[in-house]
Amino acid sequence: MRDAAFHGSYGQRDDAIVTILYDTGLRRAELSAVNRDMLDLDAGELRIPAGIQKDYPNDNTPSPVTFNLDPSGELRTERALRSYLSNRDDDSSALFPSRKSDRMTGKGLNEVVKRLAAEAKVRPYRSDGRGDADNVTAHTLRHSVAWRMLRAEEGNTIYDVRNRLRHSTVLTTERRYDHFQTV
Repeated sequence: MRDAAFHGSYGQRDDAIVTILYDTGLRRAELSAVNRDMLDLDAGELRIPAGIQKDYPNDNTPSPVTFNLDPSGELRTERALRSYLSNRDDDSSALFPSRKSDRMTGKGLNEVVKRLAAEAKVRPYRSDGRGDADNVTAHTLRHSVAWRMLRAEEGNTIYDVRNRLRHSTVLTTERRYDHFQTV
C-alpha cells in the first residue's frame, strides 16, 4: 500500500496516512483530529490529548497518551512524516488538511486507505479465508497493529496491544485478538 501511495497525486501524504495508522493503531476520527503540533519527530513521539480520543467527553475520559513512533524502526514512520511535512506549503494546524476544509475527515482518510488497498491489490487474511481490497479500511490497519505486535514482533503481550490500541479494558483486547497469539 505504501508503494501504491506514490501512484497518485498525493503520494507523500497518502504514504504518511497509511504509515501512521499502521504504526499507532489510531482510529480514523482520532487521526483526523491530530494537529501538527502534537507531533514531535525529534523525540519520535505523537501526543494525543484526551479530547480527541474515542468516547470523549464522559465519566471515563481517557488520559492523554504519547505514542513512541515506530519502536522497532522497521516502519520508517518518522521518515514518511518528515518527507510529507517538508513538502507542505500551507499553514494549516491539521496534520492532514483537506483541499476543501481545514482538515481531512475520518471518511476521507478511510477513502485514502481503501483506494491504496485497491491499487496494491491487497488480499487481507480473514477468519473465513482471504478477503479482497474492498475489505480493507482504516480500522483494518488498527487490527493489523495487533496482529503485527502479537505475531511479527517479539516480546509483546496482550497487555502491550491493549496499551497501544488504548482499549478501556484488557477484556476488550482479549475478545478481539486472543486468537492472534501463538501458543
